[in-house]
Amino acid sequence: MRRNHHKSRNPLFAKRWLADDTIIRCVQWYLRFKLSYRDLAQIMDELGICVAPCTFCDGVIRYSVDFAEAWLPYERALRRSWRCDETYIKVGGQWMYLYRAVDACGKTVESHLSRTRDIAAAKVFFRKALERHGQPRTITLEGFEATHSALRRMGTRTEFNFRWENPARIRSCQYLNNVVEQDHRRIKSRVQPMLGFKKFYNARRVIIGSNSSTSFKRDQFLIGSI
Repeated sequence: MRRNHHKSRNPLFAKRWLADDTIIRCVQWYLRFKLSYRDLAQIMDELGICVAPCTFCDGVIRYSVDFAEAWLPYERALRRSWRCDETYIKVGGQWMYLYRAVDACGKTVESHLSRTRDIAAAKVFFRKALERHGQPRTITLEGFEATHSALRRMGTRTEFNFRWENPARIRSCQYLNNVVEQDHRRIKSRVQPMLGFKKFYNARRVIIGSNSSTSFKRDQFLIGSI
């Protein structure tokens, strides 16, 4: 419904025509379900709200990261065994590299979209994961040498415990990484209705929001604390 001008609203949604709860609901629906912006426009039209698909695109790009960051303080601790791998996402007609990690139960640890698949990109990804969750007990990788090199260089620079008592164990095992490879299918199935991303900036923000939505569905947040 249209927003009530007499009712105070969250400053995050200032100057938006739609009501706060409608914006939140539409962004969450898009990130969680296999909907296109046109699908959302049709749903809203049936509810008596006429909105162009591009309006939803603007809202998803604008608020996906904000919603994801709002949940971070309530995140549960994950298992200390990480399974890491990369997959491919097409952006603007070109293949980009999506670094992803899940724990032994398949819960999302971190993700990072990169234009390159090299040591520098792997370092950015692992630094984000370590900053967010601390050091794991084991990190399981595929055989790609650049990813192994990134961790070795970070370890020698004491960015995590690589050589001292109780170090993080780095290993390669395709069988153990099946859990993250299976989880790649969820990302691919979600991207398909979007008909591809046109901008790298938009792709990165939507993927962050989609991962947060999946984490919420997997009970990775302490809902009772809110």
